[in-house]
Amino acid sequence: MHPVVAEVTARLEERSRPSRSAYLSRIRTAADQGPARGRLGCANIAHGFAAAEPDEKVALRGRTKPNLAIVTSFNDMLSAHQPYGDYPPVLKQATVRAGGIAQVAGGVPAMCDGITQGRDGMQLSLYSRDVIAMSTAIALSHDMFDGALMLGVCDKIVPGMLIGALSFGHLPTVFVPAGPMASGLPNSEKARVRQLHAEGKVGRDELLEAEAASYHSRGTCTFYGTANSNQLLMEVLGLHLPGSSFVNPGTPLREALTRAAAARAVGITHQGAADEATPIGEVVDEKAIVNACVALLASGGSTNHTMHLVAIARAAGVALTWRDLSDLSAVVPSLCRIYPNGSADVNHFHAAGGIGFLIRTLLQHGLLHEDVRTIMGRGLSHYTREPVLRGAHGGELTWQEGTEVSLDRDVLRPADDPFSADGGLKVLTGPLGTGVIKVSAVKPEHRVVTAPALVFDDQDDFLVAFGEGRLDGRDLVAVIRYQGPAANGMPELHKLTPSLGVLQDRGQKVAIVTDGRMSGASGKVPAAIHVTPEAALGGPLAKVRDGDLVTVDAERGLLGIDVPDLHERVATGRALDGDEWAGTGRELFATFRATVGAADTGASVFGSYGVPLTEVPLVQHV
Repeated sequence: MHPVVAEVTARLEERSRPSRSAYLSRIRTAADQGPARGRLGCANIAHGFAAAEPDEKVALRGRTKPNLAIVTSFNDMLSAHQPYGDYPPVLKQATVRAGGIAQVAGGVPAMCDGITQGRDGMQLSLYSRDVIAMSTAIALSHDMFDGALMLGVCDKIVPGMLIGALSFGHLPTVFVPAGPMASGLPNSEKARVRQLHAEGKVGRDELLEAEAASYHSRGTCTFYGTANSNQLLMEVLGLHLPGSSFVNPGTPLREALTRAAAARAVGITHQGAADEATPIGEVVDEKAIVNACVALLASGGSTNHTMHLVAIARAAGVALTWRDLSDLSAVVPSLCRIYPNGSADVNHFHAAGGIGFLIRTLLQHGLLHEDVRTIMGRGLSHYTREPVLRGAHGGELTWQEGTEVSLDRDVLRPADDPFSADGGLKVLTGPLGTGVIKVSAVKPEHRVVTAPALVFDDQDDFLVAFGEGRLDGRDLVAVIRYQGPAANGMPELHKLTPSLGVLQDRGQKVAIVTDGRMSGASGKVPAAIHVTPEAALGGPLAKVRDGDLVTVDAERGLLGIDVPDLHERVATGRALDGDEWAGTGRELFATFRATVGAADTGASVFGSYGVPLTEVPLVQHV
């Protein structure tokens, strides 16, 4: 192992020892060697199979076949989730053929950040992750199930489902992807049209045509944001079938993989092969979490996972911190150029060798732990393989070793010839607090910005200032505050990206500092995001004024301000309050706003799960 990866893993194991031990004790106590429904009373189990078909009732009354819970994020409005409408019958049939039975146990909400971007609904987005976790727990709460199949793809859905599944960590669980849509208008062209529209050079019709050509069919969006980062991470965690993440919907291989996922879920229950029972809580351990962090960094994945991975880890009793991510990022090379970090989309990445090659090269260079449990058995090397269809009619699914060389080195490189020596994710600290910055798409000449602050308490105010020309011809650091988890749910601020890009292209030095989010699509402008403590809870951002000299230094990891007496200032501005929250369902989330944790502890309403909330702090630059 690389010494830094080994050191981070060792301290993570030590820090997590009490909470991880308590978690494992709980899930092992809950494990059943026979069907879980065998513990139910007659009236309870009768309710559980009342709506089943006659042959299903016979199987559910018996005490030999495992019963799988299907938890689905299906809706037919959102392209990523629409394919799941066809999955339950396919999964049920495949489960029966494998010797089990399956029931749709429940659904979870699935909202789209692309639709809600810049709208009030985006203020519910991050909270939806914890709602999804609770919905998953409700679906599994009936004690009818011996394993689970999770049908989810996008931004908050997969982390929420995984957190919920980990609360039932004794159940073997397989995540079943739906795949990305086929490539449409290149992402670079989409970004170009967006920027032209921000400058007023093209109208709404041209913009809508470009967007519709980009997002054009079923499947997840093809850029490498949070949705596709989710898929890569589920594979590296060993919760997907190998090579299944980026197979397009509606293809024979996609259907074969879906059927195989159900069969595998049956096989890893206690009623399957005796030596293959694989509870999800035993899979997601400290080494698996480190593997996920490394893969996120090497691939240039979404900054949302600086929160999601912390929350996921805590759900399994693992005390991951931003310091761990920062130390790993310093030694994990950047191996991928996928939009917005490059011009290729995830389909191109998959064709170049994809996740299998990425895992292979990281394993070869001691950057991933091989000795981990997965749904395929012990060893991450299961995931260097790729699925293929063979046989006389091309209907037999099997796996073969994936490519040992990248098929496009402009998109995917080996660890001994990286795009850059570090993972492109930095933790920034200083008198303004602690935040993260993704620099994999930021050119080196833009990674250090010192400029006067322009302070906004709402992203729309920034856009008005841009539209009126008040930002033209001046260097600036846009401080967008009162956007944190407790203020308004921490919305993504992608709507700002085209305008900031216009200013940068004009030769102005620009950066953004915010306690909100920018996700995996923050792009070419340096963005210090997730800043904590947030302004609404008295963080330093609440005391910044127009004209203060602010530094965003991604090279040294500095989030600075040239104001020696900042702590003596009175806070200005405020988050919304009371009746101002009425509308778009926001009034229903007052309890979340009052109880949500800080960004660096996962921005969750669930508390710490007994995981320690503090450790040796990051070095403070003053």
